[in-house]
This record gives sequence, C-alpha cells and structure tokens, in this order.
Amino acid sequence: MKNDNSRKSLGEVHGSVHTSSGKSGWKRVLAFLGPAYLVSVGYMDPGNWATDIAGGSAFGYSLLWVLLMSNIMALLLQSLCTRLGIVRGVDLAQASREVYPPFVNFVLWILAEIAIAACDLAEVIGMAIGLNLLFGLPITWGVCITVLDSFLLLFLLNKGIRKMEAFIVCLIFIIGLSFFLELFFAKPDVGAVLTGFVPSMPNNAALYIAIGIIGATVMPHNLYLHSSLVQTREIDMSPKGIKRALRLNFLDSAIALNLAFFVNAAILILAASVFFKNGLYEVADITDAHKLLQGLLGTQWAPILFAIALIAAGQSSTLTGTLAGQVVMEGYLNLRIQPWVRRLATRLIAIIPALFTVIYYGENGLGELLVLSQVVLSLQLGFAMIPLIHFVSDKKTMNGHHIKWPMRILSWIITIIIVGLNAKLVIDEVQKWMASTQDSVYIYALVIPLIIGAALLLIYITIKPILIKKERKKRNMVPHVKQNSLMNITSVEGYFHIAIAVDFSTADRKTISAALQMGGKQAEYTLIHSVETPGALLYGKDIKDLETESDTHVLETYKQELENQGYTIEVALGFGSPKKSIPQLINKGEFDLLVLGGHGHTLFKDLLLGTTVDSVRHNVDIPVFIA
Repeated sequence: MKNDNSRKSLGEVHGSVHTSSGKSGWKRVLAFLGPAYLVSVGYMDPGNWATDIAGGSAFGYSLLWVLLMSNIMALLLQSLCTRLGIVRGVDLAQASREVYPPFVNFVLWILAEIAIAACDLAEVIGMAIGLNLLFGLPITWGVCITVLDSFLLLFLLNKGIRKMEAFIVCLIFIIGLSFFLELFFAKPDVGAVLTGFVPSMPNNAALYIAIGIIGATVMPHNLYLHSSLVQTREIDMSPKGIKRALRLNFLDSAIALNLAFFVNAAILILAASVFFKNGLYEVADITDAHKLLQGLLGTQWAPILFAIALIAAGQSSTLTGTLAGQVVMEGYLNLRIQPWVRRLATRLIAIIPALFTVIYYGENGLGELLVLSQVVLSLQLGFAMIPLIHFVSDKKTMNGHHIKWPMRILSWIITIIIVGLNAKLVIDEVQKWMASTQDSVYIYALVIPLIIGAALLLIYITIKPILIKKERKKRNMVPHVKQNSLMNITSVEGYFHIAIAVDFSTADRKTISAALQMGGKQAEYTLIHSVETPGALLYGKDIKDLETESDTHVLETYKQELENQGYTIEVALGFGSPKKSIPQLINKGEFDLLVLGGHGHTLFKDLLLGTTVDSVRHNVDIPVFIA
C-alpha cells in the first residue's frame, strides 16, 4: 500500500534512513534505533531530578509506582506518536492543523510553547546549579551562561546527525554510569524498594509531587517531536512493511524509555535511601541534595558524580526543546524562522523567570520553581494527548493501521486519569489561594476565566474530530506559496550554463525570466532549491520527507513548463541552510552564472528569516546576478 501523499500535510522527517528489507536480526533493529534516544533525553532532564528528589526524600520509596506508571504511559503515548508519523507521514502538530480551525491551532501552539518553555526552564536551572556545584560559579552567572549552549547545539546540528547522536549517547552514558555508582554507594534496601511499586498516595502533598513526576516523565512536547523524528526511517509502505516498522520503533521506544526510567528510579531511590532514611524529609532542592551526599554516603565522589550527571542531563535535554519548538511552530503556524532565533527566544523565555527567582527569592526558591515547571508540563498533557488519540483512531486516515478498541480504551483511561488529576490539582490550588487572601477579585477576574477557557478548549478538541464527517480540506503545510506559472517568458542569448536559485515565492517568475534573458534557448539551465526542514538540517541529503517530495514536484513542474517553451532544464535539490547548500551545488557543477532572487527583506526579517545572497556570493567562484 502506498501513502496517499495528497492528503498529508508537511512531514518534517520522513524516510531519511534506509532500512533494507534484506537485513535481519540485530542489524534490522539497529537500522531503526535512534529517534527514541533523541526523545528520551527529555525524560531525564533536571526537572525530573527535582520531582524525584522531592518524592524520595518526603515519601521514601512509596512513589516508585508513579514513576513506573508514568513510564508505561509514556511508552504507550510515544508508540501512538510513532504510529501517526509512520502511517500518515505527519507529526502531531501538522495533523492538528488539518482538523482544527486556525484560532484553535494558534491556542494549541501557545500551550505547546508554554510546555517547551517550562522544560527549558528546568534545563536552565539544572545547568546553573550543576555549574555552581562543580565549579562554584554563582547561580546568576550560571543562568546567564546557559544562553551559550544554544549555540553549542546549533554547532552540533550543523555537524550532522552522526556527531549529534554520538554527543547525546555519551551524555546518556555519563548520566547512567553516575547514578549506577551513586546507588552502589547508597546500598538501598531491595525489599523496601520493591514495596514502592505497590500503589499508594500518602497525602495531597504526595499528589502534587506525583503530578509533577507525571509531567516530568510524560512530556507533551515529546509527543510532537517523536511523531516527527520517527519519520527518519525509509520504510516499505506495504501493510507488512508498516507493521514491521511499528514493531521495531516500539522496540526502540521501549529500550530508550526504560533507560530513562532507570535514571529516574535511581534518583528517587537515592533520595529515599539517603535522605528519607535519615529523617531528612524536606530535601526538595538539588543543591541541598548535593551538599548532603558526601556526609551521608561517606565518599567525596558522590557529590562530584551528582554534579557531573546534572550538567550532562541539562545539556542533553536542550535538544528536545529546540527541535520540538521548530516542529510545533512549523506544524501549527506554517511558519519557519532561523534555528538560532528559535533557540535563543526559547532560552530567553526560560532565563527570565529563573533570574527573577534567584534575585527576589534566592537560590532556595529554585527547587520549588523546578517542581512547578514539571507541574506546568503535566497541565499541558491533555491538549496533546486528546488529539493524538483521535488521529490514530481514525480508520480512514490511518489506512487500516488505526489502534484497536483495547488500546483505544486504555489510551482514554490514561488521558482521563491525567486530566482528572490535573483538574483536582487546579481546584485545590485555587481553593488554597482563595483561603490565603482576603481580596479574591483577581482570582475571579483572571484565574477562573482561564480555567473555564482551558476546560472549554479540552471539550472542543475532544468533540471536534468526532463531528467531522466531510472530507478534510487540504491545507498547504509546506512553507511556500502556490507555485507560479512560467508561461510566455521572453529571452535573449548570453551565458551557456546558468544556475537559478528558486524558493517557490512570487519572486521566482522574475528570477527565472532574468536568467532566460541572459542565456536564451541555447543555454542549459539548472533550477536549484534548498529543503530547510529540521530533518534536512539533521540528515542532509539522506532526508526523504514530504517537503522534499513536494519541492521536487514543484521543480519538476517548473522544468516541464520551461521545456515546453523550448528550454533545456535540469533540477537540483540542496538540503539544510541555503547559505551552505547552494554554494555546494554551484561549486560541484560547471556553471557560468548563478541567478538569485532578491526578496527585499528588512533588517528584522533578515534576522528572523535569515539572509542568503551575501553568504552565497562570497562562497561561489562564478558571477552572481541578483534579480
């Protein structure tokens, strides 16, 4: 069975890594390993540390079952994401754009960005604390320095996916090894650990921590990211090939998420066996945990390993927020901006509340802020989970690969549990605020309307897919306007082999017209376009996503129209940033002239969308004509 691409929105990363049907055994498994590891780093970020330490120190091993339940939930939901990405070739944000109206998509995008900012806040605080613990750097300085890791990430992205994966795997190895050694020093009671997997909820404070653990584990933005990254494998789209891909991607997710579960369980067990056991029930702060480890475990290596693992966790999880931010923005808004702008904006949004907390509440307030950030993540889950379940339950769009009733029922039960727990938490917090203040007018004027609005939105996104009976209207999810007609372009003779850079905007007609006037019908022309999706940035020429297919189709259409007019036309695709991909294509070919379109960007648009002309003209060895 072949995918119906005409009904798909933009697939960010689809079919970029070849998986030969001739492979067998471990080679077949290895061909699919990768996407879940890039996602799993978000499950062991500093936000998880805060909730795990708080839960272990206050309630011992009793919340281990929450971690296990959260991991099972995460595995189920990530498997639904892989199903959506593999079968339909779209990510969660793009699928939502097909179903919901623009205003609802805009609100869902805002909520997704809040979740990403909350995750990034945890990374900022974790990195700053780690630097403080290991090198004595002031927290305020550490928060400011975290801006720089945005550029480290972009540097690694530009070096390619192999170096990025190697970097991430090394960091995961450091985290896992550090906590394995920590547990060796702590010597937890195995019997007591096993009792922690029996469900119990000591009190409301434990519920607050439990919800934070769920939010820290089942991250909403990871649902968007995984549904995109899973498309990096080129698979056989027959029913058998799809089932094979679903099975192996589930295995990939199971291995990666269980590694993340080990890390989180190790942190909670460490806190329970060291702090709770010694009567230190209020160690919810990472800094306090670090200071107490050496004295309680009797080794100087314990706090050092703790700080190293914290820095590694903060660095590795920055990838999740960056790529997820690009996916949700392009999916919901059909808008693409420069990666460094995207990353810097997200990081600044996280730095502001962190600096505010340090300046006005001191370093002791960071632990509470970390836990709060994870609760915010949990509050966002319903807005991602409900559409996801609807999409993978749709028999028509899933081409028969929809989830069956047992899986559907289990998915809805998990959603109801999470939304119900969040609702209880919100109600309890509002009642607490109202009891602690004599003037509750602000709560009624601001908080209550937001709660009602969120509830109505949840109801709407739950009912809307059910009410859709007519076929969905096809929307252009590729960030380009509709291709332009190239008929009846006049020309004069000039150069003999001309490269023409096109971007599928209204400027293409003028750019191509200028090139044809210089070369006439005796010249050969090559139409060049760069694919700029996150997948293209990561995987380069190996990417074979839906936007690549769409761009190829438009280029072929241009080629056909011009050939019908008697011109000799070839086409070439570049991948990644046009600043690099266009010069690479030009310098490999034998061109006499490169024709570029000038788009009239202002300074702000240049910063936001990037500039191409200046970079290209300095990196090619032939004349450049700007139309």
